[in-house]
Amino acid sequence: MSERGGADARKKKRRFGRDNTELALLGLPTVIWFILFSYIPMFGIIIAFKRYRPLGANFIDSLMKSDWMGFDNFSFLFKTPDAFYFIRNTILYNLAFIFTGILVSVTLAIMMSLLRSPKFAKTCQTMIFLPHFLSWVVVGYFVFAFLSSDKGLVNQILKSLGQKPVQWYTQEQYWPGLLIGVNIWKTMGYSMVVYLASIAGIDASLYEAAAIDGGSKWQQVRHITLPLLTPIITIMLILAVGRIFSSDFGLFYNVPRQSGPLFNVTQTIDVYVYNALTQRNNIGFAAAASVTQSVVGLFTIVGANQLVRKLNPESSLF
Repeated sequence: MSERGGADARKKKRRFGRDNTELALLGLPTVIWFILFSYIPMFGIIIAFKRYRPLGANFIDSLMKSDWMGFDNFSFLFKTPDAFYFIRNTILYNLAFIFTGILVSVTLAIMMSLLRSPKFAKTCQTMIFLPHFLSWVVVGYFVFAFLSSDKGLVNQILKSLGQKPVQWYTQEQYWPGLLIGVNIWKTMGYSMVVYLASIAGIDASLYEAAAIDGGSKWQQVRHITLPLLTPIITIMLILAVGRIFSSDFGLFYNVPRQSGPLFNVTQTIDVYVYNALTQRNNIGFAAAASVTQSVVGLFTIVGANQLVRKLNPESSLF
């Protein structure tokens, strides 16, 4: 029996290799892409532990000849006087983006699924999804067209109403809400499509049965749509939590136009690292910040997933 079992196992193993050759070839380009652009570049992590200087004939030679700094680049990241501001802003903005983004996107997806006219629904979806394709540079100019101190549309309206114009780019109290609103406007379309696809996969017979039992639209959404959307919402939440220590550089750099008076409410870790890289040419510091973001993201994703597994194992990511 043992010899027969071993022969069957070897036969299955050979059949697996032969039958899945086509699938292996289809997956080969993806494997090569990850090796070239994800795994080999991980060698550059050592930049975070060195004081990089162009001392050699090429980048690799210069990297090898540069002095080791240990964890000095990492300590500089947290000891800088501005550390409190960019760490606070990065985490708080991301928390706001996560929860407002999920709330708005799920609400829009449910509203789109309830529209009776397919043409009108597609038109609304296209209009909501369009900002996703706009560059942050373009969005920054749009915001400036509205908030410019002299010719901005908002100030023109205020003047016509007899109100004093607002110097938007010098008053920081307005910008947390503005940045959250602009981010929602640009990103809600993509998330809405994800949730809308999940709603489309829900069995229509569940809604038919609820309608026969006299359930209203709100009751159907509450007892059918939202519970069945919970797994995808949880997965999107876990993935978003992984970027809690990162920020969208385009949003925080282009939209506020890097105005000095707005430093306390617009400075995030990515913007600070960019300024350090361009003004001080500190490549090691930028690499240390990137490594820190990756490590924190790993721990937050694993931690969030473990918490979800304890509460609802079926909704966990892994």
